[in-house]
Amino acid sequence: MKVIWRNLCQYSKNFWQHWISFIILFVGMDLANQLIFIPLFRLATTYILQAGGIPFISYQNIGILVTQHTMVVIGLLVELVLLLLVIYWQFACLLLGLRLILANQISFKRLMKESWLVMQNIRPGSLPLMLLYFVLVLPFVDLVFRTPLLSKVQIPEFIFDFMTRSNMLLAGLIVFYVIITILGIRLILTLPLMIYQRYRTRDALVASWRFTQKLKWWQYVKQLIVLGIVTTVSLGLFYLLIYGLQTVMDLFPGKLAFIIAIFNLTLVQVISELLTIWTGTIALQVVISLIDDFSADKGQIRKNSWWGWAFLTLLAIFAGGLIVVNNYYYLKGSGLTRPVTISHRGVAEENGVQNTIPAMKRTHRLHPTYVEMDIHETKDHQFVVLHDENLKKLTGINKTPHELTLAQLTKLTARENGHRAKIASFDQYLNAAEKLHQKLLIEVKTTPADSKGMLKRFNRQYGNRIIQDHDLVHSLDYRVVTGLKQLNPKLKVLYIQPYNFSYPQSIADGYSMEYSTLNFEFIQQAHHQKDMVYSWTVNDADVMKQMMYNHVDGIITDNLGELNSTIDDYLGSQSYANRILNFILAVPSSGGLEP
Repeated sequence: MKVIWRNLCQYSKNFWQHWISFIILFVGMDLANQLIFIPLFRLATTYILQAGGIPFISYQNIGILVTQHTMVVIGLLVELVLLLLVIYWQFACLLLGLRLILANQISFKRLMKESWLVMQNIRPGSLPLMLLYFVLVLPFVDLVFRTPLLSKVQIPEFIFDFMTRSNMLLAGLIVFYVIITILGIRLILTLPLMIYQRYRTRDALVASWRFTQKLKWWQYVKQLIVLGIVTTVSLGLFYLLIYGLQTVMDLFPGKLAFIIAIFNLTLVQVISELLTIWTGTIALQVVISLIDDFSADKGQIRKNSWWGWAFLTLLAIFAGGLIVVNNYYYLKGSGLTRPVTISHRGVAEENGVQNTIPAMKRTHRLHPTYVEMDIHETKDHQFVVLHDENLKKLTGINKTPHELTLAQLTKLTARENGHRAKIASFDQYLNAAEKLHQKLLIEVKTTPADSKGMLKRFNRQYGNRIIQDHDLVHSLDYRVVTGLKQLNPKLKVLYIQPYNFSYPQSIADGYSMEYSTLNFEFIQQAHHQKDMVYSWTVNDADVMKQMMYNHVDGIITDNLGELNSTIDDYLGSQSYANRILNFILAVPSSGGLEP
């Protein structure tokens, strides 16, 4: 432990001797990402899809893309190659910048020159190996090599939720992550070797495996664990101090509490960013110490040049001004609106069987704006309220809705959460909702067994009624969105998206987006087009606050009671201390290296 502390103290000393240069490097790269690279890649993806007349990419149209839209596929592959090159360049700038700063040789011109020389070392055959490498190091992006571009490559949360529902799938997921973690740890030196010692990708992978053999990797993993603990505890104590200070200041009358709140919230953001850069710099030194000794004396410490101070000063003034203005309006409560509340599958806190009338009646007492529910077509071309494509989970009968008539289906009893209830037809469910004056968000489920006239029949039977009841429709199948909008333009139809990597562009009236890939940029673009955005399925209070902070229009949840109380806490609190706390929970610090 003494060796670990000694090393971390030395790496921390290195940081504080050059802290201005590190801030300029990291913040400069962050601005380049947020203002240039991320918008450009999103615009490129959107433009490529629009040029091919494709509003989205999902599992539903992958086959069509490959067989019928060759130029679109080529364009997306070219974009992927450019993305890999940009990410590689970012790593090169970080690692080269780290070495140049610690050697007192940093300059913008030299950094660009050396990073360009590194880029010239890449060969086309290395790209597949680079892609594999980036996938392997994803578990470590929060600790070591975090970039906004790479960190956006993530598996949507609903996939993890699905995998954890089965013991076999959960075991497979655990084994998969153990293997990925081991490979990521053993190969983490690949990029440093490519950038510092100009190794080819394949040679760097082999060398990284050799450098980390016989548990040599454990020495840097232990240091990273200690670093993570120190960072987390330090940040937690700092947040606790600020919260306590603001709680005391809120007792004072007049505007003093508000002024101090702006200062405290700004301090939270500045210290969080500084601690993030400090942690990332030390983490990089920990890993690279396996191939280079940064603890050695590199010579006399050179004072930072005047341009460094000037750049930092201008950057601080610009960023500080934006932060203070944003904090002013946030603490004032300006722009905060109450999102619509949506009960997922008509249940709240497991108060009944999903998609059944008794559960909907209980949930209605919690006053959701909408009750979200699902419908399938039956064997006799009617509509039953059901989510799964198979009845076995809820009824024990291994049949699909298309194998039974509506009369047969409505005789079945579903069991869940210690409750039991009859399966309902859509007519029965709609009638019950109308008696309660409860608005619905109707998800139209589709399967290959659906009849050709399903949408026409749905619109003919229920279209005008849905409009009169101010209900909404959404679907994961984009053909449902386009079909219903063509049949009945007055219907409000949303498109369900399980992941997000391009700007919103479709004929839908809005989007139901899986929350883990939903961001403020997508919401802002949708609002610019006057489209609504709902997030699903949000069951955690902190994530609910993140969604509200990003101005989402509605939240779909299994825990409606918790959502109601979270909204009241987030919007109704008059305490500046609580608003600062809500900000901390809604916008958590990255906890790692994010240039």
